[in-house]
Amino acid sequence: MRFLIGSCSEIESSLLRYSYRAYGFNLVSNLPIRGIGAQYIDSRKPDLVLELGFEPEWARAATRLSRSIHHSKPAIPETADPAFCLSVRGSGQFFELAYSDGTRFVVDAEARRLCGTWLPPLTIEDLSTYLLGPVMGFILRQRNVVSLHASTASIGDQAVVLCGESEAGKSTTAAALALRGIPVLAEDVSPIVEEVETFCVESGYPRICLWPSAVDALFGAPDALPRLTPTWEKRFLALDGVRAKFEPQRKPLGAVYLLARRSEETDAPRIEALGKREALLQLVQNTYMNWLLDRTQRAAELDTLARVVARTPVRRIVPHKDPARLSALCDLIVLDAERLFADRESAELLPTS
Repeated sequence: MRFLIGSCSEIESSLLRYSYRAYGFNLVSNLPIRGIGAQYIDSRKPDLVLELGFEPEWARAATRLSRSIHHSKPAIPETADPAFCLSVRGSGQFFELAYSDGTRFVVDAEARRLCGTWLPPLTIEDLSTYLLGPVMGFILRQRNVVSLHASTASIGDQAVVLCGESEAGKSTTAAALALRGIPVLAEDVSPIVEEVETFCVESGYPRICLWPSAVDALFGAPDALPRLTPTWEKRFLALDGVRAKFEPQRKPLGAVYLLARRSEETDAPRIEALGKREALLQLVQNTYMNWLLDRTQRAAELDTLARVVARTPVRRIVPHKDPARLSALCDLIVLDAERLFADRESAELLPTS
């Protein structure tokens, strides 16, 4: 049985109680979203309305429509990730994102209204973990925002993107940078927005999610950080200004680093140059939820990424397998990024003929 919280009219009035800013969107919610922090904005003009813990009538009506499966993923026992299924309801008026642990989200076609429910023994913390990660990744896709599967730090007031597949070390490296006092904009999902003659990375939420092995590498004990939820072993580093900082403002895209597989070679960690064609192919493979795209959307994304590569340095990082060399990796990233930014600034100051 799903949780029911008050009547629809009570829910509507309480929506204005919790207002947030994340991924470039103004959000309003009837329940507090764990991990996002209090970032109050004009709740009268939300980009996305969140109705959590109950099923409003529009969501119940959506789930009575015909269902076709768009994409499904099996459970991953190694990481305790549940099975996932994305369904289209009706002729595309709604989408349903369902997890085998009983968590479910219903989203309208314009991605402006979202319902989220869960089943015991899960909690609002579990729902918030899904919401701030893959569900917001889906929302960004529906709103035609290209997002990289990446964590992003702010170095020299510019966004430095650490891009790669799952388990590549994006979050661990971002956390190591954060512990050096470098603010972090986003982890795992980094939205890229185009402005006049530049790209920017939108800020996500003030946490970095880490597996116990990463916590052990950073802090010397796998349980040195709090759990994300009571039901999951994954932990989080709070970007609350105590041990690490969050950057709540979008930053211009300064550089992209593609994390390769960890190596035992003596010269690792190292940074390698990439040609623009290879850089583009790598970015195409590392956009978030790219399996959602149809042919037209894929072509538009390719055009966007081609402009990113034309304007932004894209480099490959080869990390070392030894966690003890993580500090050297951070040194390398900071020094390389600062050099790239200095070279760009010098080039911009040169007179044109």
